[in-house]
Amino acid sequence: MAYKITLIPGDGIGPEVTRAAVRILEATGIKFSWETFAAGAEAFEKYHEYIPKELTESIERTRVGLKGPVTTPIGGGFASINVQLRKQFELYANFRPISNLPHIPTRYPRVDLIIVRENTESLYSGIEHEVVPGVVESLKIITEKASTRIARFAFEYARKYKRKKVHAIHKANIMKMSDGLFLRCSRAVAKDYPEITYGEHIVDNTCMQLVMNPYQYDLLVMENLYGDIISDLCAAFVGGLGFVPGANFGDHCAIFEAVHGSAPDIAGKDIANPTAVIRSALLMLHHLGEENAAARIQMALENVYRTKDKLTRDVGGSAGTSQFADYVIEEMEALKPAEANSMARS
Repeated sequence: MAYKITLIPGDGIGPEVTRAAVRILEATGIKFSWETFAAGAEAFEKYHEYIPKELTESIERTRVGLKGPVTTPIGGGFASINVQLRKQFELYANFRPISNLPHIPTRYPRVDLIIVRENTESLYSGIEHEVVPGVVESLKIITEKASTRIARFAFEYARKYKRKKVHAIHKANIMKMSDGLFLRCSRAVAKDYPEITYGEHIVDNTCMQLVMNPYQYDLLVMENLYGDIISDLCAAFVGGLGFVPGANFGDHCAIFEAVHGSAPDIAGKDIANPTAVIRSALLMLHHLGEENAAARIQMALENVYRTKDKLTRDVGGSAGTSQFADYVIEEMEALKPAEANSMARS
């Protein structure tokens, strides 16, 4: 029996990096049935819709999606496809694990952070209007339902994976009603998890504290805009957005995605680094319960990163996108099953 997965290759380098990830996933021996759809400008050309009805129906059917980067116009054009998908399928929890890979030089080795971001409201509700010419008002929406739900997700994850601390990140010193509500909900949920240390930090101070000492944090939960900014900041600790995975969880489905841009300037040149979407695919395997396969890819990926010549150009190697996938698959085939099983158990 094959897993049915909705595949959104994206645009720019998206098709190249998702193709590499698909090849690696299939090399595990797990059977996948891919339902492939365009989104964004490419979809509009074909279907006159940025998110085609067929794509929506596929996600409703498969309940699991893997997505490459989709270009979002700045200051005009269509709304972010990422944001639209999150709202449409109530993917309320954005999940971003931050951890180092071998060989990537950074200021902070052995970083292990989890960023949990509320995905459906705050300023990303997109409620804006022009009051008078030259004056635009944007509404920040915070609800008890969404705040409690994301706090519960964060604490449940912390309990399941034995994370020791959860910090709620806020700006309640200024936005006393909206962020104050978020904090009240987080505090109420925290009481149900006495084994987990709960803390609260103001968002601007959090940015400073992270840059000074990221090791003081374990899991951070926050509303939408703060999560967008802080998750990118934390990506810098491990080399940038090209190395971090992303996942969006709802009660009924999940979409796993590379969080970097579509890099149209290098599209079609077979030089893009597919690591972010590969690591996002690993999160998908964990979600599907395929722990051994995920561990096997993880070990193979780390082994490739220990060999400079096997890396892509952005990190000092000479491999192309497809060749990088070849190297990961070769490492997977060289691994003994007992090694991957041992890592999966740990």
